[in-house]
Amino acid sequence: MEMNDNGKVLGEERREMILETLRKSDRPMTGRELGEMTSVSRQVIVSDVTLLKARNEPIIATNQGYLYLHAQAAPQKIEKTIVCRHRPEQTEEELNLLVDNGVTVKDVKIEHPVYGDLSASIMVSNRKEVQAFIQEINESNAIYLSKLAEGGIHLHTVIADNEEQIRDAEEALRKAGMLVE
Repeated sequence: MEMNDNGKVLGEERREMILETLRKSDRPMTGRELGEMTSVSRQVIVSDVTLLKARNEPIIATNQGYLYLHAQAAPQKIEKTIVCRHRPEQTEEELNLLVDNGVTVKDVKIEHPVYGDLSASIMVSNRKEVQAFIQEINESNAIYLSKLAEGGIHLHTVIADNEEQIRDAEEALRKAGMLVE
């Protein structure tokens, strides 16, 4: 392994190390963890991941860290896009209704009047992940994408093991008045 005088793993070798680590990991890894592993700053890791994405490496940034999307999926999952509308302060309730019914919320998408389609990864599958996502939004003073959308209408791609989980999640949103049909 090539390092400089400060013990930092250099350029391309560092990127290959990051890529291999993400491929082997069964959980998202933060920029801080990857930076500590290679003795560089989180900012260097952000740049490295951007370069890896530019090479079409299937890496996504989630609120829990970087994740490598493996081509071979486990058992076949079902994906569906659902349309929702609610007040920003109901986001945690909405996400909990979805994950409580066994679905993973992959992302959120809106149609912005100036920028067009915008999307962001969410990747939450349980209440603990929802709580961490909401906490990160609050601590960073970020704005929910749904707040930028016309009338608060937004879409979620949800992933489930079966159709019944998606139907149950939609019914829970319908009862809460959040599902747009």
